[in-house]
Amino acid sequence: MESIIYPLIGGVIIGVASSLMLGLNGRITGISGILGQVLGKIDKKNQWRIHFLIGLIAGGVLLRLISPNFFSYEIKTSYVQIIIAGLLVGYGTRLGSGCTSGHGVCGLPRFAPRSLMATAVFMSVAVITVYVKGLL
Repeated sequence: MESIIYPLIGGVIIGVASSLMLGLNGRITGISGILGQVLGKIDKKNQWRIHFLIGLIAGGVLLRLISPNFFSYEIKTSYVQIIIAGLLVGYGTRLGSGCTSGHGVCGLPRFAPRSLMATAVFMSVAVITVYVKGLL
């Protein structure tokens, strides 16, 4: 039962948090955009972005301390593959003007046409990748 409940709770928290960010601050919770702005230019307008990113990291660290069993998995991929995958994701994020969280969680509820197209492409490629990987 835990395998169903925890992702559901996480999804609700992400939805509520992104809704609060938009409703209270008028800002979209697209992580790649937030990170890109922080890395691009340091100024006073980016303070909330820095705090947001610190909160994301602190939340992960806190979860690790409270419930280390969430991190009891083995990554069977080389560091080289992980670095290449990260670079490809970063490139795709720039190319697609946002990441999956930005388009899927924040763009779709606002009926953004670009987000609808981006999410359809993300999901289609994911389905094809899982299918092809299953063949190997």
